[in-house]
Amino acid sequence: MENTISLELAQEWAERWKNTQENGETPNFTAFLIPGIDVLQALEPEEAVSVRTYLGIDDTDMVKLMIVGVDSEGNDLIDESRGFYIYDFTSLCPPYCTKNPPFISQ
Repeated sequence: MENTISLELAQEWAERWKNTQENGETPNFTAFLIPGIDVLQALEPEEAVSVRTYLGIDDTDMVKLMIVGVDSEGNDLIDESRGFYIYDFTSLCPPYCTKNPPFISQ
């Protein structure tokens, strides 16, 4: 599936994010640009009624926002064999920011 990552990779990224928070490191970013296709695909399974996002840090130390579908009981839908994927092709701001931010000074 396009624009997806494995559960194992998502867990690695989330652990790195957790470690930066515990060490008092604060990554320098203000927002994420989220491709619409990631949200649409996360909502594609019939069971999905919402999406949930998780923060992580990839192997290049880039902060990432991981997106999963969520069912009506609040459970994450993560099971590649059933078509429930973790999506991530998000981009950080900066550098991927709006030219005229309405409420964030850069």
